[in-house]
Amino acid sequence: MKRVSQNIIKDISEHIEFMKRYNLFPLHNDGLMLTEALKSLENFDASDISGSVEKKIYSSEKSSRASNVVSEKVVNFDKQINEDFKNELTDNYEVKKITKEIFKTDIPDFNEISKLKDTISNCFKCRELSNLRNNVVFGSGNENADLVIVGEAPGADEDKQGLPFVGRAGKLLTDILKAINFSRDEVYICNILKCRPPENRNPMPDEIENCEPFLYNQLKLIKPKLILALGTFASQTLLRSKEPLGKLRGRFHTYEGVKMMVTYHPAALLRNPAWKKPTWEDVKMLRAEYDNMIKT
Repeated sequence: MKRVSQNIIKDISEHIEFMKRYNLFPLHNDGLMLTEALKSLENFDASDISGSVEKKIYSSEKSSRASNVVSEKVVNFDKQINEDFKNELTDNYEVKKITKEIFKTDIPDFNEISKLKDTISNCFKCRELSNLRNNVVFGSGNENADLVIVGEAPGADEDKQGLPFVGRAGKLLTDILKAINFSRDEVYICNILKCRPPENRNPMPDEIENCEPFLYNQLKLIKPKLILALGTFASQTLLRSKEPLGKLRGRFHTYEGVKMMVTYHPAALLRNPAWKKPTWEDVKMLRAEYDNMIKT
């Protein structure tokens, strides 16, 4: 039992350090590791517990060690832990409440999209990308949109203009939206990365980790009813999945309580016209779901 409790403390502590490392932003799945840790309680045998178990969780700033500990959370688990209590702890709603309690100390919380944009415009976390960029591509469209479209990263045209999806792939996206009765002015369009990777290479894992918290806050402020993720990187990042796009598309997923559809990136459609048919099927499902939502 002692080993199990130590593992729980280790899992939660590592997640706190991860949060601190990436500029103190809450990732969209900030309850993931805590959920898994709390599920470990199912391995506890109440008859083996000889009193309350105290688990101390420390979060410290990167620039300091033990002397600069900024918060301490003590979670007590009583001897009378029963199955109902364990189920309550692992319930999604309860996990989110516990997570917020642990991480509420000094996490920035943007209440205006303009402030978030200013912060991103002055971001230099990714040295290579920030040194080579002409513009940060924050996003464009209706900041109160019901539908948000998330792509991979800016290309050359986007980098020049500071706007997402303005090249050939952007024109195709505009046509796709028009085909399902959406205009670009109605929706909001953004990317996982806010800066162009050189030569349009794939985003690196550390670049995604640096930029994803910005996207989390962006979506939190817009509060969409639906999300459309375009391409492998956008889909896998938001879903925390390694499944190929072909297995993820064709059905709805959930991101932070918001329904999400994934489909092929317009740039991929330009290279592989055969993927236009499944993409059309995906966006028709998206439109049907949107119509159902606005009726209720």
